Amino acid sequence: MGVLLRFGVVLASTAVLAGMAFYLQDYAMHPAVDYRYFKAYSFGLHHRDELLAGSARGNAAAVIQAGILLLIATPVARVVFAVVAFALERDRLYTAISIAVLAVLVFSLFHGT
Repeated sequence: MGVLLRFGVVLASTAVLAGMAFYLQDYAMHPAVDYRYFKAYSFGLHHRDELLAGSARGNAAAVIQAGILLLIATPVARVVFAVVAFALERDRLYTAISIAVLAVLVFSLFHGT
């Protein structure tokens, strides 16, 4: 289980670092940002296909967002792994607890504010 968490974090970190490198490559020669004024910025990637296509093209924003999604998915994958492991061991109590935790995670991912 520790290997799964370590692998997920390393994969997510690598994706975010690659996205940062793409971002610096694309915007290295742009003028400096004026930090006296706040300007909200949105990547504008609101659909799964845009995220996948943008990541494949090397779009910096899409690669960074994919890395963040991988980081969010890591603990969810750990709970799924726990459900399967406890079910294979036929431990009904911990399987039920893990399923309840997974249900809370999935609910919060899709219905969070």
